[in-house]
Amino acid sequence: MLVVDSHCHLDYEGLAERLPEVIAAAHGAGVGLMVSISTRVRKFDRLLRIAEENASVYCTIGTHPHNAHEELDVTVAELVRLAQHPKVVGIGEAGLDHHYDFSPRDAQEQGFRRHIAAARETGLPLIIHSREAEADTARILEQEMAKGVFKPLLHCFTSDVSLARVGLALGAYVSFSGILTYKSAENLRQVAAEVPLDRLLVETDAPYLAPVPYRGKTNEPAFVVKTLAALAQVKGRPVEEMAQITTDNFFRLFSKVPRP
Repeated sequence: MLVVDSHCHLDYEGLAERLPEVIAAAHGAGVGLMVSISTRVRKFDRLLRIAEENASVYCTIGTHPHNAHEELDVTVAELVRLAQHPKVVGIGEAGLDHHYDFSPRDAQEQGFRRHIAAARETGLPLIIHSREAEADTARILEQEMAKGVFKPLLHCFTSDVSLARVGLALGAYVSFSGILTYKSAENLRQVAAEVPLDRLLVETDAPYLAPVPYRGKTNEPAFVVKTLAALAQVKGRPVEEMAQITTDNFFRLFSKVPRP
């Protein structure tokens, strides 16, 4: 059984200082591949080194919406150039965060559209962060898809079903994190029940959002199997079958990653 953690942050505190242990634990749990997600282009070198030094780790290139105002000088051309590296398999994470608003909303939107342009040009999937910004995220996705096709991935989905439906209509995949295991997340499980089997992915967003029974602890890629089990229960499928489904979906979307 091969499981993929499609979204983690191995360069973050809590994971980076014990990386060999974290990767070994992931492999021991059946998690054979991990995608470590970029949040600052200006700190990309450190992330890329982790991917280069570990065969089972890939990465992306992009600026998190929290940091959008700090990296408005990052151009589409620069994103496209950095994405040529064989270990870079996606664009992002980019998008909108209206919960914290750490970055002005116009800067977030400008950065989001630049990342969409880079995803369109490279053909790589766009990892989308959207928090309490459903209407604006849907608006931008629809406007940009009308300009030319790209491959969206709604990561760590926590929004209402309306955004999922818009995304699915545009060809998006939807990824669920450990939040799916929380007792309070019944609405999210209802959304997961509606997402077609061929559009589902699982992730940790480690070191954040550890699933039950690890909630409150530092999350790590090995724990994605708990989210996978919760998703299998929602879908009424055996865990092994859900692993096959989500892994097949991953390789279809992240087509730059060679399948073991």
